[in-house]
Amino acid sequence: MSIIQQALYKLDLLNAATSLEDLRSPPGNRLEALKGDYKGFHSIRINSQWRIVFRWQEVNATDVAIVDYH
Repeated sequence: MSIIQQALYKLDLLNAATSLEDLRSPPGNRLEALKGDYKGFHSIRINSQWRIVFRWQEVNATDVAIVDYH
């Protein structure tokens, strides 16, 4: 699967989620709360280099960005 396909798949998961807990599965998402400059944001992994970073507000993600983590 190409990086674009992986990103689109993860964005679909993010869009379908109705709670932050929904993003704990699959485990490969590696959902985490971020610190530092991204305090207040969460991320899920696309792969070892790329993350989808977002704020969780009530029942959906906002301020969504794809970030090169390295």
